[in-house]
Amino acid sequence: MRQGTRVYETLKEEIVSWRLAPGSLLTEVEIASRVGASRTPIREALARLVREGLVRPLPGRGLVVTEVSVEGVAELFQMREALEIYATRLAARNGSPEVFTDLHERLRVVAETPREEVGDLTAYYALSQEFDDAVAEATRNSYLRTALHELGGHQVRLRRLVRRTPDRAFDAAAEHMAICAAIREHDENGAARAVAEHIRISLDAILAALVEEVAGSVLLGADSATGSRAVGG
Repeated sequence: MRQGTRVYETLKEEIVSWRLAPGSLLTEVEIASRVGASRTPIREALARLVREGLVRPLPGRGLVVTEVSVEGVAELFQMREALEIYATRLAARNGSPEVFTDLHERLRVVAETPREEVGDLTAYYALSQEFDDAVAEATRNSYLRTALHELGGHQVRLRRLVRRTPDRAFDAAAEHMAICAAIREHDENGAARAVAEHIRISLDAILAALVEEVAGSVLLGADSATGSRAVGG
């Protein structure tokens, strides 16, 4: 693996897992000492993260992990709607019924598991990522796959806000089942309706969780340079 790719993947994982919380300052010196990389691959990694919107320039202070705001979440979900509905249509047109039948059955196990028997949801989130990857692959469109990948980091980061409400994971599993069922039947319209409904419900859940965080002042901070309010950890 190229050093720039390694640094990029390390920093992205830290951002989406909130080990680098929104509002965290990033400096080349600190990153170099922590990940053991030289200046060129660090700059390459940071440029990729800026392009994906996970990091932004902070005038006079370097770079900062982007904040999570209601406005930003709304814009992200507008982009999700535009890309994912079309991606799901392509998946229904091109996807393997066997792949999506298998995913459907594994998601059904999650959706039908008694709530009191579920502990760590790590396995579910891995399955959810597998579902996303299968849809992206089934589009057979490399440009669309790249765009979906770049949105994916934001989606993973936002999941932290709803992890305290595990019922959402079970509901999402059922919504993914409906998408899988439509894809395996090559039902483009049905797949588009199912993913649009999933995106709508997910947006409502994320916004409710974000408002709760801000109202409770659990993750609310202020950027001293800009005076703006930002959700951080």
